[in-house]
Amino acid sequence: MGQQLTEENRQQAAGPAAQLSARSSLRTAIDAFEPYMRQQDFSDHTVQAFLSDLQILGQFVGIGAAVGEISTQELNNFSRWLVSGRGVPCSPKSLARRITTLKVFFGWLAESGVLAQDPAAAVVHRPATAPLPRVLSDAEVEQMLAATQALRHRDPPDARPHLLVTLLLHTGIKKSECMNIVLNHIDLSNPSHPSLWIRYANPRRRHKERRLRLPDTWPTVLAEYRAQYEPQEQLFPCTARNLEYVLKDVAGEAGIGDDLSFEMLRWTCAVRDHRSGMAAETLRQKMGLSKISWRETGPKIARLAGEPL
Repeated sequence: MGQQLTEENRQQAAGPAAQLSARSSLRTAIDAFEPYMRQQDFSDHTVQAFLSDLQILGQFVGIGAAVGEISTQELNNFSRWLVSGRGVPCSPKSLARRITTLKVFFGWLAESGVLAQDPAAAVVHRPATAPLPRVLSDAEVEQMLAATQALRHRDPPDARPHLLVTLLLHTGIKKSECMNIVLNHIDLSNPSHPSLWIRYANPRRRHKERRLRLPDTWPTVLAEYRAQYEPQEQLFPCTARNLEYVLKDVAGEAGIGDDLSFEMLRWTCAVRDHRSGMAAETLRQKMGLSKISWRETGPKIARLAGEPL
């Protein structure tokens, strides 16, 4: 699947494929692929979409075809058939996902040792073009931080906006991850290197857990915030909608429009990290993304950073 697996991940990938060989039928391989996807914590939507795509492949090559006999040429023919031969509309977005399905499925078979080579590796993947998300410019970031600093020192002072935007700008965490932070997830044992643990209660999502660096000034702002709001367990004992209003108010104070959001700050963080030279694999892990999701997200970050693809 594009990047070399660790030995642990290789063993996990091989688990559901242990009884497969190049002579196994496509049907049998699909049956083994589902538990692998569940094991890797693919969303239910992704699992169902990938299984549906592979059933369509079965219509084209024959569900009983041996996986070792399915060639790159046949997969390219399948791609063309989806667009102009099947008789069912296939949008660019659907085509892009179905090619991703082929690459993930056959990549798994190759990495598990079922296939000597990955026939989908050379299949041309043309991602569906979607509007790029908006990110903040460096000037807008400065305006935002100036606004939150002003709120922090007004009368009465309010440290929450600055705490929130610096948290999101430096960690790039999702809204759900932000809302799940409890105070003991924050590590201030080394005041010059504060950090945050992103935790998941669901054991299936433990692989997404990670430790993220916080701004050096964050402990001071956190102390101000705790004195003002007195959170007992959750860092933000309010609803996500409340924090969305906080971001909207910050945007108004900073004069940067009214669309400041968790998602915008997540993308802005990623683009700033990319421009600073952070390695792609490090950034993928920081964002808590699977290698599947990174296929689309990585190039999008590069485009947002102004790099030609």
